[in-house]
Amino acid sequence: MSKIQLFKSFLNKKDFNVMNQSLKSGWLTHGKNNLLFEKKFSKLIKTKYAVSMNSCTSALECALKVVKKKGEVIIPSWTWVSTANVVLNTGNTPVFADVDINSRNMTLEEIKKSFTKKTIAVIVVHYSGLPCDMSEIVKFCRKKRLKLIEDSAETLGAKYNNKYTGSFGTGCFSFFPTKNITTTEGGMLTTNKKKDYLEIKKIIAHGINKSKKPVFWHREADLPGHNFRLPNHLAALGISQLSKLQKFNRIRVRIAKKYDKLLNNYKDIFTVQKIKKNFTHSYQMYTCLIKPNLRSNFLHFMLKNGVEVSAHFVPALHKQSYLKKYNRRKLKNTEFLEKSIITLPIYPNLEKKHLYKIFKLIKLWAKNAKK
Repeated sequence: MSKIQLFKSFLNKKDFNVMNQSLKSGWLTHGKNNLLFEKKFSKLIKTKYAVSMNSCTSALECALKVVKKKGEVIIPSWTWVSTANVVLNTGNTPVFADVDINSRNMTLEEIKKSFTKKTIAVIVVHYSGLPCDMSEIVKFCRKKRLKLIEDSAETLGAKYNNKYTGSFGTGCFSFFPTKNITTTEGGMLTTNKKKDYLEIKKIIAHGINKSKKPVFWHREADLPGHNFRLPNHLAALGISQLSKLQKFNRIRVRIAKKYDKLLNNYKDIFTVQKIKKNFTHSYQMYTCLIKPNLRSNFLHFMLKNGVEVSAHFVPALHKQSYLKKYNRRKLKNTEFLEKSIITLPIYPNLEKKHLYKIFKLIKLWAKNAKK
């Protein structure tokens, strides 16, 4: 029996053709497609600059590397390990904040609880496709002169107050195969600060300053950089995928609404996410809450019947062995989510017959759970 996947990229003939054309050009590293991809991406997000690179993790690291002082960085514990790793790998200290149960996102109230004189930056994580409530967070970071970084790995195409995520601070996006669009591996950084843009362009390419070129063979580095570049043919794939983003996200929203409608019939077992009027959700994941004592049974039941399901993200960061020492307080909501969250399949090419099978299994399981 073939399984219904939890995530699945949508790649069509156009995607393969643009990659083939790029490969046939003979330009196999960072090239013209990167510049075009960056131009189209910054135009969409409405930022002045965008830098394509090999991952969102690299983008997050670059966003912190341009902060010249070291200190504490406030992050949610309810996120993927990359968010904490980049803080440590840049010589800073992560400080874990709690999240709101419904949105699964950090709030200004929780950021304030974690703020100290040592705080240099805040990394908000827009979880699963839903933006954080950004207005007050932006004001607070400006007032305290904190670097505001948006981990938008899961939230490409979502808006808060009609502004895309990644346009409030330094935006960091992922194009991993599970995301709303893919370049296989890949990421993008967005910014309105020219100084940051120019430095990050050097960081991702070995620290080389291309303006220092008295002769064509001269290559001089200004700083200890990395090789974080995205290959030209993968940027070509990104251009193709980006042209389909709005369509992909509309399909994701339609599927999410169908899940909501079904699960609302079982409110004594499941709790669906509520979306406020000034937010849009891009549903990179579809998550809902289930009674903690029933979660294990439900997840095993679905997997046994050929449907991949999961719980993102368990364990929370502050519970992981190498990160425990950085936790300062009880994160009540995060620990509730850790016991209650489930993730169900959602992607643009999820076939109707597969979605109906998922629904049928949920109904069957819920009926037996009530006995």
